[in-house]
Amino acid sequence: MALDFDPSVVALASQPFRLAWTDDERDREHTPDYFARLADGTGAVVDVRPQSLVDEEAAEVFAVTARICAMVGWQFRLVGDLDQPFRANLRWLSRYRHPRCHRTSVADQLREVFTEPQPLLAGAERIGDRLAVMPVLYHLLWQHELTADLIAAPLGAATVVRLSARGRS
Repeated sequence: MALDFDPSVVALASQPFRLAWTDDERDREHTPDYFARLADGTGAVVDVRPQSLVDEEAAEVFAVTARICAMVGWQFRLVGDLDQPFRANLRWLSRYRHPRCHRTSVADQLREVFTEPQPLLAGAERIGDRLAVMPVLYHLLWQHELTADLIAAPLGAATVVRLSARGRS
């Protein structure tokens, strides 16, 4: 979900390939969790494993994967669990990622209202009916046209929202 939310990621594949090698006469293999194509044309191989579950053998596998990635000019990222409330906020916003949540006239009004940072609900209510406005507001947050602190606290009425640099273009 975090890769899908990352604006630098333009394409994503799950379990994209299998690496196989011999290590001290022992056959080894590893299938990374994700491959992300980045906007700059480079790639990133991502493995997801909480740090508490990275034992010595897993650390060796990730080190080999990182070396292979470096050889072909890709990044290697080992990521753990997403912290709360970021995880909850991404889960909530991901429900609004689909273009069906976008209404051009409402989106234009939201961009105008949030040129000045203000609480989420107060800004939304300046536009009109919450049922019509909130899905568009969440969609713009998912698209990074509006921005808010998604790490410190769960999204709520008092969350300060502002127009992002991406929303200005």
